[in-house]
Amino acid sequence: MQIFHREKPLRKEWRRLEEEEKRFLRSHSEKRENILNQKLDGNVPSGLQSMLDTAFEKAFGLIFEKGTGVIEKTYHKEKLEQDYRVREYTADIKQDAKSLRSFSKKSKGEGTKNLLVSGVSGVGMGVLGIGIPDIPVFTGMILKSIYQTALHYGCRYDTEEERYFILLLIQGALSYGEQSEEIEEKINTFICTESCPADYDEKEQIDRTAGTLSRELLYMKFLQGIPVVGIVGGMYDAVYMKEIIRYADLKYRRRFLNGR
Repeated sequence: MQIFHREKPLRKEWRRLEEEEKRFLRSHSEKRENILNQKLDGNVPSGLQSMLDTAFEKAFGLIFEKGTGVIEKTYHKEKLEQDYRVREYTADIKQDAKSLRSFSKKSKGEGTKNLLVSGVSGVGMGVLGIGIPDIPVFTGMILKSIYQTALHYGCRYDTEEERYFILLLIQGALSYGEQSEEIEEKINTFICTESCPADYDEKEQIDRTAGTLSRELLYMKFLQGIPVVGIVGGMYDAVYMKEIIRYADLKYRRRFLNGR
């Protein structure tokens, strides 16, 4: 008689995570420009890319230096930390699949709320024809979503090491091809070591992440700067936010499982 061995919950969660990570990387193996970007190609002012780079660099610098406390006022940090401890205790006691999945379930639920807010904000800015001035708001929404995801998995976000991890998450979520694979490797290395590279420079990483964001959002921010028509561009805030939240959840989940 054949004996069936039930897969252990932790091993099962690792397998589910690895399958989701592979799907994400496959979807980022090659960049496919959407039709709207193709139509806008050639119409974007030559200096807009540089302006976007600078705007994102300043937004990250300002928020990391002075804005994290402001962002924390938009959610109940202590409650999220307490909720995590309760779920962690439950998972330690029960050691079943349901308790392990509760972390991801909670994180994704919060991410959906932030997506809705981002979409409404982007559309509102698009109606008014506000493109580049929307960047600090959009950057703040990205970081808020990641901060909340971090808390759902019991992680901090206020150290240089954690900022490095967060910047890599954003860059990796919007990268394609070899760059996507390289950042994936850097992130997984950090998850094992929880330390920055020996030659790490935060300003340089901010510049790299800002550059990735500006290249991805170039056409949409140009379109968003046109009153009324900019609604379409504003809607894409939520599209890019979705990719960032999705990737952040995957990698924080890996950190969580790696620590068990």
